[in-house]
Amino acid sequence: MNNHILDKEVQAYIKANREQSPSSIALKKSPFSSVSSPEIAAQIDGWQRAVKKLPTWAFSSEIYYPDKINLEQCSSEHTALIKQTLIKKGSKVVDVTGGFGVDSCYMAQEADIVVHCELNEKLSEIVKHNAVVLGVPNLVCIATNGVDFVQAQEDQSLDYILIDPSRRINHAKVFLLEDCEPNIIAAQDMFFRKSRYVICKLSPLLDISTALQKLKHVKLVYVISVDNDCKELLFIQDSTYTGEAKIVAIRLFTDQIQTLTFTLEEEKQALIRTSQPLTYLYDPDVSVTKAGAFKTVAKQFNLFKIHTHSHLYTSDSLELDFPGRAFLVKEVFELSTFKRRTSLDKANVATKNFPMKVEEIKKKFKIKDGGNEYLFFTTDYLGNPIVIHGNKV
Repeated sequence: MNNHILDKEVQAYIKANREQSPSSIALKKSPFSSVSSPEIAAQIDGWQRAVKKLPTWAFSSEIYYPDKINLEQCSSEHTALIKQTLIKKGSKVVDVTGGFGVDSCYMAQEADIVVHCELNEKLSEIVKHNAVVLGVPNLVCIATNGVDFVQAQEDQSLDYILIDPSRRINHAKVFLLEDCEPNIIAAQDMFFRKSRYVICKLSPLLDISTALQKLKHVKLVYVISVDNDCKELLFIQDSTYTGEAKIVAIRLFTDQIQTLTFTLEEEKQALIRTSQPLTYLYDPDVSVTKAGAFKTVAKQFNLFKIHTHSHLYTSDSLELDFPGRAFLVKEVFELSTFKRRTSLDKANVATKNFPMKVEEIKKKFKIKDGGNEYLFFTTDYLGNPIVIHGNKV
């Protein structure tokens, strides 16, 4: 960490040039002897990444940005706020894999103390500085191995352990929980000796059912999406809990939040009804589909499915609270007659349970991207390929 970056004249220069291209700044001669052009460019790049992901950071003075990879891997403010709601007032929390400290900073607003463990000494120093700037005095930063730190604590002396195991080992991606670093499967019994709750932040690509088989005492699973992009899976383990885990799909969009809660057994037992497209068509958010609530969402909102395996839903009355997009159905075509019956040459094309890819469809039917029209190429409940033309509600 180069403390000269925090000098007033350097900070003023960064602020004046923060809309510029970082690469062009890196190639210019630095106006400061104590700070290089690449260092200035890295701070500008960090600010530009933080504007959308971490607006509180971006619009606070004297924030020090870390290496690009640390910003790419950190939580957004939106998802950190979800974790904040999990923490009881006055708790003691250890963030085992602290990173840039976004989650730690938000948890500290509820907790009595949050210990931020980070092996990278430079990153730990940066987080310590930013915590002071952001007014988070109860965030304690320690440059150490988080698992070793937890193991050294007295039994039941902690309330929460947060861990985000790395899914990239020696520059190669790993996909099994036990191959991540740290190995949370091997450590969980020790964690439960030290703390009642363990919060695991895991990859959105992870299979939820598989993880539930390997992780003990899971009480809740949060599937969090931001603007229809699945960002995180949170597995909340409670050492005293022995029941079936509840799965909560959380949709964050345009400063709003929608949730859908169910269990895998409820999903398994739910009965579905199918129908041809009715007045309204619904396309579920990625949080719903990743959570696996394919039948549950139909049951909770009293909807029909277009096909058992076509995850599109329909109804005659509009369900405004549906967690996803809603469309007014204008017309339904059989695939064989689609081109003859419409002159539509510009639309937003999507496929669900359909043998052709979007690019193939656009090429075959000469459809350009964009506009206010939407075309869903799918399969109806009788097994026929159809095209649903609609407008967004």
